[in-house]
Amino acid sequence: MTRRQALARPVLLSVAFAAGAACAQQSHLPEIEVRGPRDAAIGSADSASEGAVERESYQTRPKLRPGDIVEAVPGVVATQHSGDGKANQYFLRGFNLDHGTDFAVSVDGMPVNMPTHGHGQGFADLNFLIPELVSGVRYRKGPYFADGGDFSLAGSATLDYFGALEAPFAELSVGSHQFRRLLAAGSRTVQDQTWLGAIEVEGNDGPWDVAENLKKVNAVLRYSQGSPMRGFSLTGMAYKSRWTATDQVPQRLIDSGELPRFGSLDPSDGGNTQRVSLSGKWFDKGPDGETTLSAYAIDYRFRLFSDFTYFLNDPVNGDQFEQVDRRHVFGAQAARTMPTRFGGLDGVLSVGASWRGDRIGQVGLYATQAREQLGTVRDDKVSQDLLSVYGQQLVYLTDRLRGYVGLRGDALRYDVQGREPVYGAVNSGRGRDSLASPKAGLAYALTPQQELYLNAGVGFHSNDVRGATITTDPASGLPADRVPALVKGVGTEVGWRLQPSEDFTATLALWQLRLDSELVYVGDAGSTEPGRASNRRGVEATLRWKLDRAWRLELDGAVSRARFRGVAPEGEGNYIDNAVEKVLAAGVTFVDGPLTTSLRLRYLGPRALDTRNTERSKSSTLLNLGMRYAVNPHLTLGLDVFNMAGRKGNDIEYAYASCTVGEVARGACGDGIDDRHVHPMEPRSTRLSARWTF
Repeated sequence: MTRRQALARPVLLSVAFAAGAACAQQSHLPEIEVRGPRDAAIGSADSASEGAVERESYQTRPKLRPGDIVEAVPGVVATQHSGDGKANQYFLRGFNLDHGTDFAVSVDGMPVNMPTHGHGQGFADLNFLIPELVSGVRYRKGPYFADGGDFSLAGSATLDYFGALEAPFAELSVGSHQFRRLLAAGSRTVQDQTWLGAIEVEGNDGPWDVAENLKKVNAVLRYSQGSPMRGFSLTGMAYKSRWTATDQVPQRLIDSGELPRFGSLDPSDGGNTQRVSLSGKWFDKGPDGETTLSAYAIDYRFRLFSDFTYFLNDPVNGDQFEQVDRRHVFGAQAARTMPTRFGGLDGVLSVGASWRGDRIGQVGLYATQAREQLGTVRDDKVSQDLLSVYGQQLVYLTDRLRGYVGLRGDALRYDVQGREPVYGAVNSGRGRDSLASPKAGLAYALTPQQELYLNAGVGFHSNDVRGATITTDPASGLPADRVPALVKGVGTEVGWRLQPSEDFTATLALWQLRLDSELVYVGDAGSTEPGRASNRRGVEATLRWKLDRAWRLELDGAVSRARFRGVAPEGEGNYIDNAVEKVLAAGVTFVDGPLTTSLRLRYLGPRALDTRNTERSKSSTLLNLGMRYAVNPHLTLGLDVFNMAGRKGNDIEYAYASCTVGEVARGACGDGIDDRHVHPMEPRSTRLSARWTF
C-alpha cells in the first residue's frame, strides 16, 4: 500500500460508500447507517486499543439493561447496584469507574457524562438508550488522541443512531420477575428526506423482595435530509422513569439468615429521572475533507433516595439521604478533517472546537426518612462552561511508518452559589482552570498483516466544582480542603495488531496511566470524592475471528494493577479500593439462515476492597444466551437467558462500616460494624420476544 493509498483510506472511505449507495439507487443514508462504522484495521488504526464493534456483536448479545451494550467494548464491565433507573456501574483498565468517572460516553453526538452531578462526578446514565437503534459502537482507550476530552482518561465509547431503518417493526418482550417491554420503530424516506421514530415502554419488578416497580417511557424522533456526502439531521429524545431500589446490604445479615439474599433494609429507596433533548448535526464530505457541525440542548431531572449505612449516623431516623440534580445542558461542536501535504509527505489534519455549558438549577444532598426531607446538607446552584480546542496532524513518514502529534486545550469557568443557610455562603465562589494536553503516536507496519503502535498523551478529568470552592464541611463544620477543578493524567501504550484477513484480528496492548488525583467512591456518602495520586498499568488482548460463514468468535482479556502513589497515610495502604484487576470475556455467535445464537461469558476477578488489601471481593462469572429465529419475513421469535448457570455472584461489593436498626437495639454498633456490603447479581431469568416486521 502506497502512502497516498493509505491516506485515501481513512479520509475518503465515506465517499466510496456514498458512490456505492448512489449506484445502487438507494434512498437517503441507509447504506452507510445500516453498515455502521468499520473496525480499525492495518493502515488506518492509530493504536492497538481503538476500534469499532461489529454490529452483529452488539446487536445479537443478550442485554439485561440498555447500558450493557458498552460491554461490547473490550475490557469493559457494566453492572448495577441500585435499581434499573440508575446509571450502570462501570469497570475498565484498573478502574472502578463508579457511574462514569474517567469513561466518556456519547450518544448520537451528545455527551452522557454529567459533571458536578448530584450523585457522583461523571454520572453516565444510559437508560435512555434504545439498543435496537444503535448503528455503531466506536471506542478508544487512554488519553492519546486530541479529540478526547473530559472523563476519557481510561477510555471512551461513541454510540451512533441509525438515520434510517430497513423496515418498521413492533416488538413485544415478556420475562421473569414481571418484565415487560413494548418497542415500536420505523422510518420513511421520500427522495432525500427521512423521518424516523421509535417509542419504548418498559416495566420490571426484578428478583428483589421489595418489587422494583420500574416504569419507563422512552421516545425518539428524527428528521434527516441530504445525501451520504452532505446533509443534516434534527433529533428529539424524551425519557422518563421511576423505580424502587434495593441497595447493597451487609453480608453479615445474609450469612446469619436475618436478611434474604435479595432483601432490602429500606423499602423507600429508589428514585425518578427524566431527560429531554434536541440535537442537530450538519456534515459535508468530499475529496477535500470532511466538516461536521453539531449542537444540542438537554433538560435533565434526577432524584435518588439511598441508604448505605442504615442507622450508623442517625440511630433514630436512619441514614437515608436524597440526591437531587436539575439542569439544562447546552453544547456545540465543530470538526474538520482534511488531507495535507508538506515537505513531500502526505498527511491528515484534524481540528475542532467545542463548548459545553451546564446550568444546574439545583444540585443538593438532603437527609431524609422514607423520602421525606429532614434537613439540608448541601443545596447549590452551579454554572460551569468548558471550552475546548484541538488539532492533530497525522503524517505518513514512509510507506511503513506514520505518526501523529496533537494538542488539546481546555478552559473551565465555574460559579457555585450555595443556598444551604448555615455554610452555603462560605462554600460559594467562582473560579477558572485550564489545561494543555499534548498527544503523540507512531504506527509501524512490520508486514502487510502486522503493525506496531506507540502512543502517549496527557488527558484529564474534571472534579465536582463544589469541591473547588468549598471552605467548610457542611456535615461536620470543620475546615475542608479545596481540590483542583481539572486533574491531569499521563498515559502511554505499546501495542500490536495482527490482521492476516478481514476475518481475523488480534491485538495486544501494554499500557500505564498516572493520575494527579484519584476519584474514589465513598460508600456512606453515595458519591465520588477526590483522592490521592495514583498509578495504573496493565495488559489487554483481544481476538476477533470469523471462522466461516456461520461462526464468529470473540475473546477479550485484561489484567491491571492499580496503586496510590507515595507514602500511605497512617492506617491506610496503597491499594485502590475496588480497582478491577482481571477481566475475561468470551463470545460465540452462530448465524445460519433464520437462526441467530449468541453465547456470552464474562468473568470479573477478585479485587481489593480497602487500601490495605485486607478485604477482597469475590470473583463473579456470568453466562448469557440469546437466540433469534425468523419464522418468516415478518415474524421473528427471541429467547434470552441471563445467568444461565445460576451463579450467586455479586454485581458490586464494598467494604465499610454500617449499623442496622436491630444492631442499634442490641447495643452492638459502637462506631459501626466493618463488613462487606454486596448487591447480588440477578439470578437465572428468561425473556421471550416476538418481533413483527411490516
